[in-house]
Amino acid sequence: MGVATVPAARRAAPRKRLRASDDEREQILQLKARVHAKLLADTEFAVLERLGPRELAGEVRRLVALVANQVGVGLSRRAQEQAEAEVLDEVMGYGPIQPLLDDPDITEIMVNAHDKVYIERHGHIEKTSRRFLNDDHLMRIIQKIVTPLGRRIDESSPMVDARLPDGSRVNCIIPPLSIKGPCLTVRKFSQDPYTPDDLVRFGTMSPEMRDFIRGCVVGKLNVIISGGTGSGKTTTLNAASSFIPASERIVTIEDAAELKLQQPHVVPLESRPSNIEGRGEITIRQLVRNALRMRPDRIIVGEVRGGEALDMLQALNTGHQGSLSTAHTNSPRDTLSRLETMVLMAGTELPSRAIREQIAAAIDLIVHQARLRDGSRKITHITEVQRMEGEIITLQDIFVFKQEGVDDEGGVVGQHVATGLRPLFVERLISQGIELPAAIFAGHTKEG
Repeated sequence: MGVATVPAARRAAPRKRLRASDDEREQILQLKARVHAKLLADTEFAVLERLGPRELAGEVRRLVALVANQVGVGLSRRAQEQAEAEVLDEVMGYGPIQPLLDDPDITEIMVNAHDKVYIERHGHIEKTSRRFLNDDHLMRIIQKIVTPLGRRIDESSPMVDARLPDGSRVNCIIPPLSIKGPCLTVRKFSQDPYTPDDLVRFGTMSPEMRDFIRGCVVGKLNVIISGGTGSGKTTTLNAASSFIPASERIVTIEDAAELKLQQPHVVPLESRPSNIEGRGEITIRQLVRNALRMRPDRIIVGEVRGGEALDMLQALNTGHQGSLSTAHTNSPRDTLSRLETMVLMAGTELPSRAIREQIAAAIDLIVHQARLRDGSRKITHITEVQRMEGEIITLQDIFVFKQEGVDDEGGVVGQHVATGLRPLFVERLISQGIELPAAIFAGHTKEG
């Protein structure tokens, strides 16, 4: 039986949590399990749903004191407050990981097992003291995440992608696929999307790169944002999409809706997995085809990872300009190879040269991003896709990140620089009234 979930709008603000000692931590875990079980046994779910945060907190406070007295556990005031907070997390949130979800500095939560919870904070991974009581407790939280979304996870369907109400991306995988028990991964996204100016401030790109990308997006060039896992592709895609004029109709296509576009005329589409009978699946490729019939000014594909690459390239080559997408690759050159491979995944019999000609004609710019050894995320290349020369697509770097070393604390030292080369598509932009100052391409750039 699931736990009633209080709507996010009625939840209390994140509570300040005090850190209990190790001995108190064990007492809290046992007490929390007893209080939670008693709360659910004594109270109807409908009643819990009607309670406001203050009333529910009062009921939990009463039960914590009652159960602690019954089992003869003497808790300090600090430990009692933490027990109350954690029981509220069980009822109103997602149990032991709720404080991690509330912490804005944490960007990733990785539950490897019920007693092994890791986080990523400021680009670095660390183990936390948070843990679930057992695998059943972890499974209960997983079910609480996926059930409201109409998804199911069990032995017959042992993995699922989902998202939390705040847009955080969730992946769950359970036995028999996960050998050591249920595994849960949450990738969090900022509630207020980062702007291009924020990325300049973080050092992800330079002001000149921001202005260049703005001109390319407004000028309806087709841009692929590439990079590895956790490199910040989606964040950069969201920031770049903010340059799209508010008057244009935008259709977004994603596996799990993560983009947060601020324009008024946005139609978000989301793929759907098959049901338990293996029916009802709607793929990214089907959504790309459908989007072409929706009179889009722009199509934004969250990530190209399969046969939809062919449909996207054909759309870009038949008048649907100004599209944005991401691809999971290791370099700008690798992005072209991946696109070619993904086109072949569509089951076509096209020769390699024909595929490369389509890629060269469709893609104007590759923005490659990487997560560096110190955890920072940088745009390392902004590369123009030029033309076919023989069997090869020629590329030209417009901006690069030059790493010069590391400082005493292990931080990466380097700077974004312009290569001094002027992209061929500048004339296209000028014809549309978009002027890029010559100084943008003149060697060194300044960091924000």
